[in-house]
Amino acid sequence: MTTHADLAMVNLDSADPAAHAAFYAHALGWEITHSQAEYAMIVSGGTSIGFGLVPGWAPPAWPDETGAKRYHLDLVVDDVALAEKDLLAAGATRPEFQPGGAGWTVLLDPIGQPFCLSPRRRD
Repeated sequence: MTTHADLAMVNLDSADPAAHAAFYAHALGWEITHSQAEYAMIVSGGTSIGFGLVPGWAPPAWPDETGAKRYHLDLVVDDVALAEKDLLAAGATRPEFQPGGAGWTVLLDPIGQPFCLSPRRRD
């Protein structure tokens, strides 16, 4: 198979890039390498996530069966309950609608973007 490209990073639209980056740096244990009102970035190893300011950005509704899906991050953790408690203290919220059963827990980051916590598989 021919390789056409390598993923350099993921950039996410944001209402508050610095706060958004700080939240995910906390959640993932990554380093904040750039933080301004217009743009922020976190890095771990060779992977980066950027957060760019989009004036008027509004989070998706959760749940919203009629809306277009944007993106969400899936985070694997050793202890879902402990991670949820920590991330709620860091500014996340837990919506009432939880479609994942024991498979995952949906939280909303501080700007309202959904993300999921899943238990780390032990194979």
